[in-house]
Amino acid sequence: MNDTISDHTSATRSVSLLGLGDMGAAFARAWLAAGYSVTVWNRTASRADALVAEGATRAVSAADAVAANTLVVTCLLDDASVGEALESTDLTGKDLVDITTGTPTQARARATWAQARGARFLSGGIMAVPPMVGQPEAGGYVFYSGSSELFEARHEALAVPVGTRFVGTDAGHAALLDVALLSAMYGTFAGITHAFALVRDEDGIELKEFTPLLAGWLAAMLGAGLQMSGQPDSGDDTSDGGSSLAMQVAGIKTFVGTARDQGVSPELLTPYFDLMRRQLDSRHGTEGAKDLVDLLRSGSATVGRADG
Repeated sequence: MNDTISDHTSATRSVSLLGLGDMGAAFARAWLAAGYSVTVWNRTASRADALVAEGATRAVSAADAVAANTLVVTCLLDDASVGEALESTDLTGKDLVDITTGTPTQARARATWAQARGARFLSGGIMAVPPMVGQPEAGGYVFYSGSSELFEARHEALAVPVGTRFVGTDAGHAALLDVALLSAMYGTFAGITHAFALVRDEDGIELKEFTPLLAGWLAAMLGAGLQMSGQPDSGDDTSDGGSSLAMQVAGIKTFVGTARDQGVSPELLTPYFDLMRRQLDSRHGTEGAKDLVDLLRSGSATVGRADG
C-alpha cells in the first residue's frame, strides 16, 4: 500500500488526479488496472482511502499532487474548484488536462490561465457515465481540445479510461460539443417523460407494450430531426421533414389539449411549441418550415407557453 508520495519510475505511465467523485474515482481505477502509477488528491481526504488500498499514492495537498507527476488531471466539481485547488501550485512544465464539466468560455479562460503559469493545457468533455469507464465496449469517450502537442504526447494515457476524440486547438470546443450533445439528450428525455406521463395511468395501455413503440418511433424520427436541424448548412430552407411548419403549428392545440385531458402539464413541450409559432410568424404565415436554429441564435426567442 502506498500512502505517501514516492518517486515514479516512468513519467509516461504516471498521472496525478485531483478530484475523486464517482467519475474521478472511475478514471483512477482504470489507470491503476492498466498498471499506471496514480497519485490522488481530494479535498475530503477520506475519499482517497479505497484507492490507496488498491495501489494509488495519496497526496496530502493539491500542490503535492501536482508536484508528483508531469501529467496532472483535474476532475472537480466546477471551474471555480479547479482554480481554488491549483491556485498555490507550481504548474511550470506540467501537462494539465481538465476534465471538469464547464462552459466553453471557462475552458478558454482556463487555457490562458494555465499557459501563463507555464503549463500545456487540454480541456475535456466526458461523454460517458462512471460505469462506462474502463469498459471499451461501452463506447464512452472524452472530447479533448487545446494543445495538440499535449494530446499527441499523452494520448496513450488519456485513452486508458475511455476513448478519445481531439476536436481542435480551441480549448472551448470540447465543452461546447459536450453540452451540445447533452442538451439534445435532455431534450429527448423531456419528450420521453411527457409521453410516459400521458399514458401511464390509462386503462388498456400497458407500459411494457408502449415502451418498444416509443423506442421504435424515436429511432425512425431521428433522421428527420437531424435533416431539419441541418438545413442551415444544406442551402435548402424549404425542406420540412415531410410536414410543414404551418401544419405542425396548427396541431399544437391537439397536443396541449390531450395533455390537459390526461391531467398532464404541457410544460416540457410548450417552449418548443412557442418557438415554432414565432418562426412561423417571422415568415408571415408561409408554408416553408425553415429551421428553428436561426431563431434561437438571433436572441429574439423567449420562453413562453403555447396555450393551444
